[in-house]
Amino acid sequence: MVRTLVAHLLLGRNEVVILDMEAGVEHLGRATAQAVNKLIVVVEPGQRSLEVAQKIRQLAGDIGLKNIGLVGNKIRGEGDRKFLMEKMPDLAFLGFIAYDPKVVEADLSGTPPYQENPTFLQSMGGIVDRLLT
Repeated sequence: MVRTLVAHLLLGRNEVVILDMEAGVEHLGRATAQAVNKLIVVVEPGQRSLEVAQKIRQLAGDIGLKNIGLVGNKIRGEGDRKFLMEKMPDLAFLGFIAYDPKVVEADLSGTPPYQENPTFLQSMGGIVDRLLT
């Protein structure tokens, strides 16, 4: 059912659709992402996250999806940024989102992470700009 809905949204309509899939690779194994224009993989500075990102890349390639962009998340400083770029040199980063306790607090309170958080909004704006170019 999900595959049919996604195919209808992506192929049957002339709209922008953003699907926030749960972490992991199951949706690619079921080929629910075959019709997407760009796959955005959120990666954190850590080995497990990098392993999942590489697995997603492999499965995406298996279904013919080559247009992949990365977003670095929970970046604590320049060292985290460099680490990710060195470990994933052949994929383009759309941007980096800094680790921010305000985002954690927003999640705990059920409020949007961008509410009263201009730094977060600026990071996301840069990512959107790169997606549109």
